[in-house]
Amino acid sequence: MSITIRDAVASDSQTILDFIIELAVYEKAEHEVKTNVEETREAIFGKNSTVKALICEEDGVAIGYAVYFYNYSTWLGKNGIYLEDLYISQSKRGNGAGKLILKHLAKKALAENCGRFEWSCLDWNTPSREFYESLGAVAQTEWVGYRLEGETLNNFANS
Repeated sequence: MSITIRDAVASDSQTILDFIIELAVYEKAEHEVKTNVEETREAIFGKNSTVKALICEEDGVAIGYAVYFYNYSTWLGKNGIYLEDLYISQSKRGNGAGKLILKHLAKKALAENCGRFEWSCLDWNTPSREFYESLGAVAQTEWVGYRLEGETLNNFANS
């Protein structure tokens, strides 16, 4: 068994979308996936994209993915990497693939002089939270996330 991590390319767009849907099903939110393969391709690989993706393969077969982008810490004066999605197919979990993706991105953060590598996890997702904490990641409980989306975003922007 050989697990590898590689940069995704535009021809991976359908695979990425398939993993996005698998992740949404796992998170009990499949109905919230509104994108399609063309929008996924443009968002990640388009000319003005600020998003990057990785594909995790076992013996050349995709078993997971990660989507990330760069953010900025005003206090550190440095960029950071924000991991938007990390997903390994359920049948392939426990073989070290998730850890390899995280390590790949941690090394990238160090090589690019980033001050942080961060992500969010649903509060009910105990297996993932325990996994992250076993690696030394610390939950940021003092921060509360906020979001405007859909009709609320539109109403606020146009008020």
